Formats: sequence, structure tokens, C-alpha cells
Amino acid sequence: MPLPDFLASQPLAFVFFALLLGLIVGSFLNVVVWRLPKMLERDWRTQAHEVLGLPQPEPGPIYNLLLPHSHCPHCNHQIRAWENLPLVSYLLLRGQCSQCKAPISKRYPLTEMACGLLSAFVAWHFGFGWPAALMLLLTWGLLAMSLIDADHQLLPDALVLPLLWLGLIANHFGLFTSLDDALWGAVAGYLSLWSVYWLFKLFTGKEGMGHGDFKLLAMLGAWGGWQILPLTILLSSLVGAVLGLILLRLRNAQTSTPIPFGPYLAIAGWIALLWGGQITASYLQFAGFK
Repeated sequence: MPLPDFLASQPLAFVFFALLLGLIVGSFLNVVVWRLPKMLERDWRTQAHEVLGLPQPEPGPIYNLLLPHSHCPHCNHQIRAWENLPLVSYLLLRGQCSQCKAPISKRYPLTEMACGLLSAFVAWHFGFGWPAALMLLLTWGLLAMSLIDADHQLLPDALVLPLLWLGLIANHFGLFTSLDDALWGAVAGYLSLWSVYWLFKLFTGKEGMGHGDFKLLAMLGAWGGWQILPLTILLSSLVGAVLGLILLRLRNAQTSTPIPFGPYLAIAGWIALLWGGQITASYLQFAGFK
């Protein structure tokens, strides 16, 4: 029996397959989160030299998502295949480099575990089919964006824009919402935060958020339609306010310290895509509108 037919007929097997695939993808996302911002910085520096008419810097060694091979940042030991197995290698190595015994960041296994569990949940929620496959891609993208934004306050166009187009293409076939709702979701998502940005800047003279947040909300609107935007904004604002204050207290930071909004938008949008209709209906019923 071909693998797709087997996974379609065995829901638990599909969930387990998605879990394993998510662990593998999570390992790759660790590379993306670490390297993509550095790749963008190199590209921006090259473009700046070109625009300013300055001599181009000497080209360095190849640096992309595949090369150079993963290595220990402390002793440059090249990570062997058995040392790069998701979760398993971290446990076998006891969280240390096999050569210099320097500690390996817990973030690596946590990212792999989060990606695996989220992937398994998506497979369970949607079942075998195109909606699950596309939602897996979106979940992985949102996870990578959230981690990059948390580190660098950056939402790369290289991740956001392809997923925005993918959402519109998916909804051409009506997989999550109608194409009209997806189109206006993208428009309304962008313009809503764009308007808030300019109003805030007009009254305070400061920038309250990055332009990447506009594009991220537009991308979420392209997947779920304009209907998920109010819930997404409400949830992200509530979660951002609570967790933001907690993080400021833990870090003893000032209230003027910038806090990335992308992770909260990503979490809220993911929740709204999966349960937006049920949450809205429950609220309306609780409020006495139904």
C-alpha cells in the first residue's frame, strides 16, 4: 500500500508521522533561526555598499542554510550525523558538545519538541489531506518567524511573503475560507496595523511597531479571511500585554524597552485559524447575542 493511502486510512499513523516530521523540521528551523538573519545582514551590507558607491567588501566563505556544516560555536567541532538527531542526540550527549563539553542551549531541543508536538496536533485536528499539509507549512513558518522576531525584532520577508501568497493560493480552492474573504483579509490585516502605526507616530513621534507586523497580520488574513482579524488582534494584544509586563519585570527592563509583537500575533493567529469560529460563537452566546 502506498504511504499516502496508508496515512489516509490510519489517523494515528498520520499523527505519528507528523510528529516525526515535525521533529526533523524543528531541527532545520534551528538552523534557519540562527542563519537567516545573518544572511540578510550580509545581503543588506552588500546592497548598502552598492547604493553608496563604496567598494564591495571581500567575499567571505560560503554561508547559507546548508553550508557551512553545523559545528560547535565553542570549539568548531563539526556536528556528525548521529549528533544531529532531533531530541535523541541532545539526550545522548547529555546536553554537551561531544568534544569540548560546552553546554548546548536548551532552546534547540525545545524548538524541536515544540515543532513536533504542534505538527502532531495539526495532523490530529485536520486529518489527512491538503488542509493539514498546508497548515503544517504555516505552523513551521510561524514558529521560525516568532523565534527570529524574539531574537532580532525582525520578521523576514523571505518567510512572510511566500506564506502570504500560499494562503491566497490555498483559498483559491476554498481550503480555509473563500478567496474573496482571504483577499480582503490580507488587505484589512495590513491596513489595520499600518493605520495604528501612523496614528501612534503622528501623536508621539515614535514608531510603535515594525513594518513586518503589518505583513504578518496580512498573511494571517490571507489564510483565515478578514473574519479572524478581530480575534487575532484582541488575543495578541492581551497575551502581549500580560507576557510583556512579566518579561520586563524578569529582566528589570524599562517600559520603553521594545518588545517584539510578532510572536504574539503568530500565536493568536494560529489559534484563530483553528478555533476562531468556535471562540467567537461561544463569546456571542455568553454575551446573549445568540
